[in-house]
Amino acid sequence: MTRNLYELSEAIRIAFAQIQANKLRSALTALGVIIGIVAVTLMGTAILGIDAGVERSLAGFGDDVLYVTKWPWRDVSDWWNFRNRREIDTNSAHEINEWIADHPGSALKVAVPAANWGTSVYRGEYHVHNIRIVGTSADLGRIVRSDMKEGRFFSEIEARSGQNVAVIGFDVADALFPNESPLGKTIRTRSQRYTVVGVAARQGSFLGLFSWDSQVILPIGTFGRVFPLRWANTEIRVQVDQARMPEGRDELRGIMRRVRKLGPEKKDDFEINSQQIIREQIEPIKQKVALAGLFITGLALFVGAIGIMNITYVSVKERTKEIGTRKALGARRRTILLQFLIEAVSICVLGGIGGLLTAWTLSAVVAALMPSFPLVFSLGLVLIGLIVSILTGIFSGFAPAWQASKLDPVVALRYE
Repeated sequence: MTRNLYELSEAIRIAFAQIQANKLRSALTALGVIIGIVAVTLMGTAILGIDAGVERSLAGFGDDVLYVTKWPWRDVSDWWNFRNRREIDTNSAHEINEWIADHPGSALKVAVPAANWGTSVYRGEYHVHNIRIVGTSADLGRIVRSDMKEGRFFSEIEARSGQNVAVIGFDVADALFPNESPLGKTIRTRSQRYTVVGVAARQGSFLGLFSWDSQVILPIGTFGRVFPLRWANTEIRVQVDQARMPEGRDELRGIMRRVRKLGPEKKDDFEINSQQIIREQIEPIKQKVALAGLFITGLALFVGAIGIMNITYVSVKERTKEIGTRKALGARRRTILLQFLIEAVSICVLGGIGGLLTAWTLSAVVAALMPSFPLVFSLGLVLIGLIVSILTGIFSGFAPAWQASKLDPVVALRYE
């Protein structure tokens, strides 16, 4: 046991002595590994970033919310059939809530109407365009996952009485009130003024997904006085017991068919969507990133491994007499093999560390330049990078190390 430890420590010492003696050659040899580790790390960072961005953007949806809409959240080939569907009546939310109240064991919890309209919002000399105005009930505050940066959500009394109150998104608040708190102040859209009672915390957006940051939330009665509901994009959001999601979907479908007076022979003229549909649409993007990353990573690591294998063969040739001398003095074959294998692995590990530092720097630069694009540099990626480096070193160094261990000491001592 003591001898094995001594041989291992001696092999490591010799390996690092050789790397230090040939710094430039070792650095150039490790370049291929550095590029490969940068590629594999950035690929993992991008995939984790996509996941984080999607989850952040979907935070406003809620895992336990179903959306009753006119259109499905997917591409459709029979566009005309969906175009001819009736609009979603926001009053249906009241009928769903009555059904929930009459059935305490229902998987459904609460239904919230929502109507959307795009317009500009003003405050004095400040203005923002392409803002999503949402008319809804006070129950929306119960089902969303977004926190409030300041203030509160409007109350049931304010909603029922149709008061001109508003909850605004972070970007709206930042644009209209750059150096002050918006609470208690007024904003204007379509000649109507609204008192700001709350500001949603920054949520961010990714790939154009849902975000609270560019929205203004109004009571639906207040909304209807300015924006005609019949022309607005309407939907009903229904919170469901997450453990009973399939059952809740079936219940909701039955209620909506009854509310919309659909006979048994008629097809649904509405759609029930969930955030799982969006996740399924994002999955192909992640797969393409992974495939492209694997190709680039594999190519870079293969080139790096060939370079290390070549340099290790050169090192064996240069040190043939040294190998012969060590064998003549009693060095075992595995000692020689371990020495050159550790040298190859050491170059790869140093290259891997360099690659990880480079990838971390690039990630930090991208995060600074594009803060909306999420990047996740995790400990798991560091471990994967180091493991890949070690495996590359073993793969590229084994053949030269094996050849060195098989050298005949007599022939090696005579080598010129």
